Amino acid sequence: MRVIGGIVLCILLAALDQTVVIPAVPAIANDLNGFGHLSWIVTAYLIVSTVTTPLYGKLSDSFGRRRLLMLAISLFIAASVACALAQTLTQLILFRALQGVGGGGLMSLAQAAIADVVAPRQRGRYQGYLATVWAVSSIAGPLVGGWVSDHMSWRWLFWINVPLGLLAMAMCYRGLAHLRARGGRPQVDWLGASLLAVAIVAFLLAMSWAGEAFDWVSLEMGGLLLLTLLAVALLAWQERRAADPMLPPRLFRNRAYVMGVGASALAALNIFLCIFALPLQFQLVRDADASTSGLLVVPFLLSTVAGNFVVAWLAPRLGRMREILTGGYVAAAVGLVSMATITAAVPTALVLVAMTIAGIGLGMSMVGTLISVQNALERRDMGAGTGALLVIRSLGSALGGALAGTLLAMEFRDALARSGVTQALDLGSLRHGSEAMTHLSPAIRQVLAGGVESGFHLIFAAGAVAAIIALVIVRRMPDLELRSSVTEHAAKIHMD
Repeated sequence: MRVIGGIVLCILLAALDQTVVIPAVPAIANDLNGFGHLSWIVTAYLIVSTVTTPLYGKLSDSFGRRRLLMLAISLFIAASVACALAQTLTQLILFRALQGVGGGGLMSLAQAAIADVVAPRQRGRYQGYLATVWAVSSIAGPLVGGWVSDHMSWRWLFWINVPLGLLAMAMCYRGLAHLRARGGRPQVDWLGASLLAVAIVAFLLAMSWAGEAFDWVSLEMGGLLLLTLLAVALLAWQERRAADPMLPPRLFRNRAYVMGVGASALAALNIFLCIFALPLQFQLVRDADASTSGLLVVPFLLSTVAGNFVVAWLAPRLGRMREILTGGYVAAAVGLVSMATITAAVPTALVLVAMTIAGIGLGMSMVGTLISVQNALERRDMGAGTGALLVIRSLGSALGGALAGTLLAMEFRDALARSGVTQALDLGSLRHGSEAMTHLSPAIRQVLAGGVESGFHLIFAAGAVAAIIALVIVRRMPDLELRSSVTEHAAKIHMD
């Protein structure tokens, strides 16, 4: 519990900093007299934290969790102070990127540290605690960010990280003191780390710009995706020849690990697909305002936490994860299929039921795959393997958001073409009831609304397909017995 206390604060810091700044973006732009590239206040942090996640995990296997976590928290605190003192938008974006360097270690090292002290059979209980902190932070982040920017100053959103970070540092320094590093003189695979960073950045930029800055079928998108594939190919070559590889090839000869990571990425895809689509669906299809739509999404977020506690209760009793994961992905598929068939005429209460079923299933899948993957890892690879899992989850999340946005925009454009409207309209026009929309006939507005509703049907149908693919994966995944001790040797590794 001494370890978990500090880890909870690390998770709190990581979760809050992904959401708390979003409502304050307009105030930041006004104060710093900068309205260009505002999205990079959030994007810079997310990209850099994702890139550094596997590096922290790998280095902590050799140098120890505590030493790397102290470094990560120190960087996070220093960058938070710099953000609070920023005088231009460019400075703030650069300091947010530096904050991401620290933030990348908070999540990966927290998860690896839990694996060091809690046996896989009991890990679901503690993952439930962390999931609760993450969900509460995700819900409270935008509320706190909006209130602070309205009543105080957006700079306090960064100053608050200082006492929280110092407390987390003190608790982790004391709590992780008994965790021993592997030792030795590791040779850091800097080329592998660089190639991995290039692949991650290229892919995340492609997913961020797809369908907005650039069409999916364009030279720019083709270049980014080609760069991603080239970097991955070179990374595979480098890892086979490196003395101490960033991503040890033995990880990817482990069937239980590879299949667990794949299923986990599909669960992350679905969670972000729902987080993107649900508020917009309530606004565009059910005429809810922004505040109401935010409240209506809360049951989905809380149901994912409930799914974590279902796993926490079942895992020690069953001792294996296949049937638990099967139940999770079946529930996710049922909920998503229901959401894909719901029309505007269906009561909102039934929508909430469907998305709660999906949320419970996805929550079970997220924590269940994490436990399965860590259970299949050798102790020497716990940091590297956990870091790689979290990165691939992040890439799945980015793909889920891009897929949802693309499908919705595609159906809206198709409805525009069928309606014969020639003026420039976008989803924002429909969402805010702009003057351009008021000049359209009721028949045309009905066609456009139908196109938007069809877009949401496609989004959730795509999510259901992803859940079914994940279900097939977990049914074929080796069903290893959960270890009852953190010192017990890893279960037999299943090779191809």
